[in-house]
Amino acid sequence: MIVVTGAIGFIGSGFVQYLNQKGFTDIVVVDDFYKWKKEENLKSKKIHDWVHRDLFLSYFEKTASQIDVVFHLGARTDTVSDNVAVFDELNLNYSKKIWEICTENQIPLVYASSAATYGDGAFGFSDDHKLVGTYKPLNAYAQSKQQFDQWVLKQKETPPAWYGLKFFNVYGPNEYHKARMASVIFHAWHQIRDTGKLKLFKSHRPDYEDGGQKRDFIYVKDVLQMVWDVFDKKPASGLYNVGTGTARTFESLGNATFHALDREASIEYIDMPEDLREKYQYFTEADMSKWKDAGLPLPATSLEEGVTDYVQQYLNTGAYL
Repeated sequence: MIVVTGAIGFIGSGFVQYLNQKGFTDIVVVDDFYKWKKEENLKSKKIHDWVHRDLFLSYFEKTASQIDVVFHLGARTDTVSDNVAVFDELNLNYSKKIWEICTENQIPLVYASSAATYGDGAFGFSDDHKLVGTYKPLNAYAQSKQQFDQWVLKQKETPPAWYGLKFFNVYGPNEYHKARMASVIFHAWHQIRDTGKLKLFKSHRPDYEDGGQKRDFIYVKDVLQMVWDVFDKKPASGLYNVGTGTARTFESLGNATFHALDREASIEYIDMPEDLREKYQYFTEADMSKWKDAGLPLPATSLEEGVTDYVQQYLNTGAYL
């Protein structure tokens, strides 16, 4: 059996669909099914068992002999919240327990880290283990992910294969529930549809033009393939970036969204809220050298191709993966 935590979330639900398409149906989905009403994300998917997050650790200990791999994609992902206690409980301690059960029963583990651990990028975006301690996360969410990565790297006893995946700026279907935490493309589509215009933050740094801020945007369909590839091909265990390796500007993203909607581009730049300015990342770009050196395939979808597919096949139609 395959365990997927965070299964009604953005990447988790997409990964369940990906597994179904590969012929896997013995899937145990784990999430807070009482609080989050996102049934559409798992509608029509083939699932063996549903286990509430609060009950899963006990369930896992009892059924470990039947589990083949754990994809731990669940986390509290609110980058604005400063509730450290919640992040410690759900992102740090819960993950430690999953790691320990996987280690004790020698079950491979793939877990979601985050590119947010790199902070403002001043120290680069390398997934080299020797550099992990140099990064300075900008919020409590990123700090919890950093702390777990650091804890993992200190462990002498490990699962037979483990991979901490540092997802960069993922966008695509099944993120409809994420509200303010959804991708810029999701919000751009709504703005353009409703007003004919797109508002983006001005730059508050002289070295970046308005719209010139850059992100490593990666389409969720590529991410799902990469999550599977790292488990399936089993390179050396460790932390791995999951991005395209090519940063693109917000202006490019906006233009791609207008093009996918067959509308003329009209972008307005607005002041960034002052409370965000010190925590804002102006540049992210995954260093994909470790991924390539491991013989793993890089994502194949360009920003323009991904935005067009997302807008025309999903946002315009309301479809889910």
